[in-house]
Amino acid sequence: MQLSRITHGLLVLTLFALGCQGSSDNSSMAETEPAAPNTLTEAERAAGWTLLFDGTSTAGWRGYNRDSFPTLGWRVEDGVLLVEHTGTEEAGFGGDIITEASFQNFELSVDFLLTDTSNSGIFYRVVEQDDTPIWHNAPEFQLLDDETYIAMGGMNMTTHLTGDNYDLHSAEVRPTNPIGEWNTARIVVDGAHVEHWLNGQKTVEYELWSEDWETRVANSKFSDYPAYGRTQRGPVGLQDHGHMVKFRNIKIRPLPASS
Repeated sequence: MQLSRITHGLLVLTLFALGCQGSSDNSSMAETEPAAPNTLTEAERAAGWTLLFDGTSTAGWRGYNRDSFPTLGWRVEDGVLLVEHTGTEEAGFGGDIITEASFQNFELSVDFLLTDTSNSGIFYRVVEQDDTPIWHNAPEFQLLDDETYIAMGGMNMTTHLTGDNYDLHSAEVRPTNPIGEWNTARIVVDGAHVEHWLNGQKTVEYELWSEDWETRVANSKFSDYPAYGRTQRGPVGLQDHGHMVKFRNIKIRPLPASS
């Protein structure tokens, strides 16, 4: 009986020691966790990433076809860049916004959170043209409350869902998190080569100005817009479609010119 108690005591001490060791390992892992929202890790800085949103202001952004940032429709709140739900169908109060800087070849990462009936998009290589909506000229990474719009049944949603190249390419996979949870969009633009990524999975890959791309454009709503997708450099844009969407961790990494 006495021997059993000693054995039991040794077992308890061993388990306690292992538990302490595990706790130490967890602490070490915590030190390697990603940076807080709207900040960069040392590794990201070394790789050339820069923030396009600092979490507190709209510095570096302005309205599409405007000199300043919209006074309505957009706001910064709790470290999030927010476009409001305006209840005005597709028209928003503030209009679309774009970066003050332009980019040619780049890797862009954007965290986004959709709400009920969300509809928005991330544009790249934007061209500004008076009296012309941003989507007439710039390719778009679609952001959407997919289930709600599919249930509406008003149109063919094949190329209009989250992760799609709007109206041209349908996503191969749709790893979207539920409404109310954060997702991460990644867009890679390298010369004519473009990739869309959603939550770590590639959804779309295409070549601008290729025969396949030209055919798709000719058979899309962009057939009437000759400037669509033609420029090789331009700002990044976010769409005000009259529905609430939240953005954070907006960052970009320039890529060297394609060989």
